[in-house]
Amino acid sequence: MTSDPAAPAMRLASTGTILHGVSVGEVLGVSTLADARLIAGRSGLDRIVQRLNVMEVPDILAWVKPHELLLTTGYPLRNTPQSLDRLVADLDERGLAALAIKLGRYLDELPEEMVEQADRLGFPLILLPNDVGFDDILNQVLTDILNRQAGLLARAEEAHRALVQIVLAGGGMREVAAEVAGLLDVAVAALDAGGRVLATAGDAERVATLRATCQAAEGAVTAVGTVSAPAQERPRAAALATAQERHYAVVPVVAGGHHHGRIVAFSDSGTLTPSDVGILERAATVAALVVTKQEAVTAVESKYRADFLRDVLIGRGGTRVAERARAFGWDLERRVSVLVAEIDPDTEERSTQDRMLAAWQSAVRRYDPRGAVAGFSHEVVAVIGADVDTVRLAKDALAAVSDCTFSTGLSRVAGGADLLPGAYGQALKAARVGRQLHGAGAVAHFDELGVYRLLSLVNDTEELHAFVRETLGSLAGDGDVENADLRRTLQVLLETNLNVAETARRLHFHYNTLRYRIGKLERMLGNFTEDAHLRLNLTLALHVLRMRGI
Repeated sequence: MTSDPAAPAMRLASTGTILHGVSVGEVLGVSTLADARLIAGRSGLDRIVQRLNVMEVPDILAWVKPHELLLTTGYPLRNTPQSLDRLVADLDERGLAALAIKLGRYLDELPEEMVEQADRLGFPLILLPNDVGFDDILNQVLTDILNRQAGLLARAEEAHRALVQIVLAGGGMREVAAEVAGLLDVAVAALDAGGRVLATAGDAERVATLRATCQAAEGAVTAVGTVSAPAQERPRAAALATAQERHYAVVPVVAGGHHHGRIVAFSDSGTLTPSDVGILERAATVAALVVTKQEAVTAVESKYRADFLRDVLIGRGGTRVAERARAFGWDLERRVSVLVAEIDPDTEERSTQDRMLAAWQSAVRRYDPRGAVAGFSHEVVAVIGADVDTVRLAKDALAAVSDCTFSTGLSRVAGGADLLPGAYGQALKAARVGRQLHGAGAVAHFDELGVYRLLSLVNDTEELHAFVRETLGSLAGDGDVENADLRRTLQVLLETNLNVAETARRLHFHYNTLRYRIGKLERMLGNFTEDAHLRLNLTLALHVLRMRGI
């Protein structure tokens, strides 16, 4: 989904580097620069100064670093003043904050092209007074930078202690958002990975604006939460952010290598500073702890629910089944059906299992809030009220997991918790028989299995296999390709009620070829074309083979 072009853009706040320092505009306010004059690049006054450097050599570009204020008398360039306009572009490309220069001794004036270039790039050019020494500027500005950094670090540390205390006291996203809103005097929203708002805090009017922006710019929020510029481009990208963007900031919440959402902040009273971003990043770290803790609690609760439901379904629930079920919000005292969803073969079970369970939990909440649902090792089981459209529920759950399939079996209606083990067995058989009959993703009801339902009720599977071997003889195995082919011919013959012409058409055989095969089958199995009882036995044996593995 694309964002509304009219909605304010949101910038990525989490760059991995907190820009402690002072702005170029603040540097111009120190006493030693009281008589300094800005001659170009006014739009770049908010660039951050973290360090200072003095230009003493012509090849200064090899020595500069981002966020530097470069001081020079122009001595290295006295013989090549025409290169000054190119110097501005090179310094700007390397992320410098500004260039401050003294005129009169080595350079009388700056080229007009240099001034125009600085204005175009928003790169501040400062004309220094001749009576101020570089050492005075260095001392005063560096002192301001260090004091500012100390203050910001103290503020960030205080915020971190307050945020960690929230986790230690058992707080959640709501408390984290409230703490950040109070610390920064902003509106804050905590969103999950899907963009759903989990908690908000701050002034009601600001929160309303933030909510509207998050909805209108959902695509942009996703983009800035997951994509950042390369490290060498980040300071430049931050410097180019518009004033409107700086009213908003977004930091991702990451735990265990997984993206769990984001924290969004909005200020209508001023732009969000790098210091504010630092606190938001700390809040995101604490939010990740909250998410991790909640996931651990949820995992324990899910296991407890699953263990309890498994005990009920195998008849070991004890005497207080209904009471314990109510503690989970389940109603097992009414008439219910059991649904079993099994992951189809050739699927990565661990990653799929979690998504499948989430899909079933969501579907059960929509159709039957009092229904029970839990995930076992390779299946999901749900106990649903008898008045619910279980087929539609199962299909909705299947549709919610797009990259894999699972087969679902539905039981008959059971009249209470005591009958749930039998219903569970019916649903399990329906899921497995349905997959054999209809393929992956089948939804089968136990009552619709026909003769397979009767066969599935035979508990002695060895007896079934013995019946198949006695009835089909060598055709029962898969080791011989010719025998498997003959078994397919027999199956189609029985399905067409011995219609030779129709069987030949389905198998793409010549009529005489089929007559030869029928003769060979009768020599192996007996005169099934004349013996109705033998045909019944052969049909049942083929059905049992189709149920192999059940």
